[in-house]
Amino acid sequence: MSPDSIQVPVIAEVVGGHTGRLDDFKGGVESIIRLRPEFPTETLQGIEEFSHLQVTWFFNLGSPDDVALHARSPRDNPAWPATGTFVHHNHRRPARLATSFPRLIKVNGRDLHVEDLDADDGTQIVDLVAAFREMLPRGPVTQPTWPGEMLADYWRDASER
Repeated sequence: MSPDSIQVPVIAEVVGGHTGRLDDFKGGVESIIRLRPEFPTETLQGIEEFSHLQVTWFFNLGSPDDVALHARSPRDNPAWPATGTFVHHNHRRPARLATSFPRLIKVNGRDLHVEDLDADDGTQIVDLVAAFREMLPRGPVTQPTWPGEMLADYWRDASER
């Protein structure tokens, strides 16, 4: 391992839910975050009291060859401005990590049943924690208009595809 790298354990996998790395229609899909057996169920004690989780996952279904360190238009749409690698929310960033905030439906042993996790079946989870309202962004969140245009169908119910 290089001195500029870190190793993080895979703590869980996504079971069910999305397949095919779709860009949109991520809403209304249920999946399971299955904690690996080496983590005792006690690590989840109290989590069922929270409505949402903060889940950090690894784009393991992609490849290091997917990383792109140049400005480009989102989804290759020339109507949207070219933006840098660290503006994009996709597998082309160097660490190939993503964060999602799915709704927790129920806990069954090592299985966390969630809705609106935008990670595909088989995705490796590297961290999860109960979402605390106090740790979400403070103050107004600002952005240009193009993300709203690009993501208009992102959370649309998957059955509407």
